[in-house]
Amino acid sequence: MNPHPVEILYEEGPCLVVLKPNGLLTQAPAGIDSMEVRLKAFLKARDGKTGNIYLGVPHRLDRPVSGAMAFARHVRASRRISDQFQMRTVQKTYWACVAGFVEPAAGTWHDHMRKIREEARAEIVGEDEDRAKPAVLHYETLAQTPRGTWLSIQLETGRMHQIRVQAASRGHAILGDTMYGSEVEFGEQFEDPRKRGIALHARRLGFRHPMTQAPVDAVAPLPEAWDTLELPLDVANEA
Repeated sequence: MNPHPVEILYEEGPCLVVLKPNGLLTQAPAGIDSMEVRLKAFLKARDGKTGNIYLGVPHRLDRPVSGAMAFARHVRASRRISDQFQMRTVQKTYWACVAGFVEPAAGTWHDHMRKIREEARAEIVGEDEDRAKPAVLHYETLAQTPRGTWLSIQLETGRMHQIRVQAASRGHAILGDTMYGSEVEFGEQFEDPRKRGIALHARRLGFRHPMTQAPVDAVAPLPEAWDTLELPLDVANEA
């Protein structure tokens, strides 16, 4: 059986950056499809490997989110990439298309968030609430489309579902994100809603190579579903 095709955006030594499709888990229990499983199978077939193959997963993307993801081929590289995420030295740029007209056109969103107990969701809470953690992101408007506002987002913190929750709390749910209030469809509408994507894409990932310290700057092309957003020509060309 041929492995799923994998688009590799960057590869040097034990460090890889790949394009994760939306609707696909980053990791999963045995027997369930995931980005980790697909990449292992792809590398094993490409490199003619037998037996088990190590693949470190130093960070994750939510299932409905597409975009650039880093992986590592050995433990030391995985740990060093993970440390960069924990130290917040990784440059993470997301593209999102959200409902409505975002004002002002650029700015910073400051909130406090927490994970909802026993649920795979998060919420905005007061600063003094139990388990509240600060959530900060910076955004700028790239374009207005017939379906909403196209934003470029820089994450300062990395809370669970942070962009999704902060946008939705301001009345700007990410298109297709029914978990947080979106009332519009986005992309292919699979019978299993867990396989559906949302208009949130990890556009750029910048960090230091874990072994050489050379800068890594990987840019992920947009999935076809974004073609339905009727982007202005200059933005579409950049994508």
